[in-house]
Amino acid sequence: MGQINLGRVILGGLLAGVILNVGEAALHGGILAEEARAALTALKPGFQEHPMYMAMLVALTFVQGVMAVWLYAAIRPRFGPGPKTAVCAGLLVWFFSAVYAAVYLHAGTAELFPAKIVWLPVGWELVEFPLATVAGAWLYKE
Repeated sequence: MGQINLGRVILGGLLAGVILNVGEAALHGGILAEEARAALTALKPGFQEHPMYMAMLVALTFVQGVMAVWLYAAIRPRFGPGPKTAVCAGLLVWFFSAVYAAVYLHAGTAELFPAKIVWLPVGWELVEFPLATVAGAWLYKE
């Protein structure tokens, strides 16, 4: 087993992060924007989004992309290089980020948010994470 090429992990992770951020912007800035704003305003009248909030989300989404490609690189010696291994890595990152967050937000917070706002992203990201990880893994070389 060789060493993980961290430069290529970061390069592939940044590509994966771009794909994830574009997908998240389409989902949360477009498809769910009005419903999410209404839900947040209902919980906290006069709600105003803090300017750093979006910057933190974008940065953390890039971190998710890097972590997905790092996981791909880590499991690649055991499962072999290629899209199948990248999909496995993407699904694992999806589970530990999207599924956990949705269960916490919907069940753990007494259903404060409508189900669509919580569960649509889980389905969306079920496609988004594996695709982004496959793209990032395409750039990875040991």
